[in-house]
Amino acid sequence: MIALPMPIVLSLILGFQAFRILLRGRPVPMIAALLALLAFQAVINALALHYGVAWARLAQPVSAMAAPPLAWLAWKTDGLGQRLALRDAVHATGPLVAIALRFQQSLLLELVVPLSFLCYAAALALGLRKAGADLPRMRLGQGGMPRLVWAGIAAALALSAFSDMGIAFAVARGHTAQVPVMVDLATSALLLLIGALALAADGMTGREEIAELPSGSGPSEDDHALFARLEDLMQSRRPWRDPDLTLAQLARRLHVPAKRLSVAVNLVTGDNISRHVNAHRIRAACEALSSGATATEAMLEAGFLTKSNFNREFRRITGKTPTEWQAAAPAAVSTSAPSARGNP
Repeated sequence: MIALPMPIVLSLILGFQAFRILLRGRPVPMIAALLALLAFQAVINALALHYGVAWARLAQPVSAMAAPPLAWLAWKTDGLGQRLALRDAVHATGPLVAIALRFQQSLLLELVVPLSFLCYAAALALGLRKAGADLPRMRLGQGGMPRLVWAGIAAALALSAFSDMGIAFAVARGHTAQVPVMVDLATSALLLLIGALALAADGMTGREEIAELPSGSGPSEDDHALFARLEDLMQSRRPWRDPDLTLAQLARRLHVPAKRLSVAVNLVTGDNISRHVNAHRIRAACEALSSGATATEAMLEAGFLTKSNFNREFRRITGKTPTEWQAAAPAAVSTSAPSARGNP
């Protein structure tokens, strides 16, 4: 029976996820690159610790130092939808420092690697908090899943930092024989984290965070004007029918920054834009149900990707399941369907 080290198993999982993203053609190249790098790093760890390959031991810290900055750049481009700038070249400093310290055989490298992971984990967590509930490039109406994924990436960086610290301590105390076991334990914990994220994404209650409104402020005339333009777009073009609709796409159509649109919707409606878009979708689903469509047909007509998300949002807005609503109000959509603001 063939037994594979845990880092190899992790490498296969991450490599498959990266390949899956590329096959789907989703515009998240930095995330795919991050997964590919982590898969490569897992192979390097296995070759160095389980098979004693010399060049892999030399490459370990260098490839490791490339992961945190790549995670940050993935957050910037694929999470926030920002473009890379020349100043982002500063993130190449980490791998270059690792190369220099490796050639000098400096023990400082054992401190620099986990410190880099911790700093980027903290920066990502802080960036996620500042971004608020509406991430520009994430599909609207997904609940808290996108934020959960990015929080998981930050947690994985922190986990890697603490595992590296534990390995460095074991080596300093002369317990080098325990290092492969520690790596396998850390890898197992990372696999559990990935599994927990997947389970959480499938079984989420979907309670979306309402973006905090600016203290002591209300909607201005500009906010109401922008919201009116958004409503005109939603009624005339019906962009909510696209299940891949994002805040960034809506903002481009209205020629305003994504954050500006998000804040305007928050101030005018008291909801985030994801819930507001879902209110339009549920209204369309109610119209479809009243016309005799099945729940699945109504779900697809309204632009929902999954039945769980559709049922959750339908109950949140109408107080009933699609079947219950159809039985109680088979007609008279004008009086029974919820408003576009998401109220029952």
